[in-house]
Amino acid sequence: MGKRGKICAVFSAFALLLAGMRGQWQRAVTTAGEAEIEQRPMVALTFDDGPRRSTTTQLLDGLAQRGAHATFFLVGEMIPGNEDLVERMEEEGHQIGTHSYDHVKLTKLNGADFARQVDRTQCLLTQILGREGFVLRPPYGDIDNAVEKRSDSALILWSIDPEDWKDKDTGRIVEHIVSRAQDGDVILLHDIYATSVEAALQVVDRLHEKGFLFVTVDELAGQRCVALEKGKVYRSFYP
Repeated sequence: MGKRGKICAVFSAFALLLAGMRGQWQRAVTTAGEAEIEQRPMVALTFDDGPRRSTTTQLLDGLAQRGAHATFFLVGEMIPGNEDLVERMEEEGHQIGTHSYDHVKLTKLNGADFARQVDRTQCLLTQILGREGFVLRPPYGDIDNAVEKRSDSALILWSIDPEDWKDKDTGRIVEHIVSRAQDGDVILLHDIYATSVEAALQVVDRLHEKGFLFVTVDELAGQRCVALEKGKVYRSFYP
């Protein structure tokens, strides 16, 4: 491993340990100030359109039992009444992003309407969590030059999409993901469907057996030494 690779690996491991990812990294100090990191393949499991009280709670319970982290792209109008779920996501080491206020195509909006859709959701999250800095996933994955220029955060898309909303077939969704997953993938699901929640937990179990780790988008980017830039589109973080 080169000098840059060692620096990146040590930085990433330290960030993951701070995030509470017990048991997902093994660290053996070989000399003073130097460490070797044993890595396994990683994917970022992401969820759109929540939070929803019933299904998101079930998902959080299942992820906690499995020691897996995920990234949640929240719709602003779904947040009121579910503030405790947002707090729980943060407390349990998940990443939170924005998904507009009422799930509209950002490419159809002017600058003022874009700001209202994104900023309103970010403000809600800031009020709950007391901080700023939330990555954005445009609804439907619709992006154009205007969206890229207007966004004050990174734009996160995906590399695996089982289209879980179409037939809500848990078995098909699981096989679609497991058969395609590779180190660095960003997986798209929706935590508003019970079938998708069950599929997600089965995916975690199946890929854990293959040695995969489930991390947030930020953690995956950090492990690849990628500094997320505002207005830039990211679909995966392959080695």
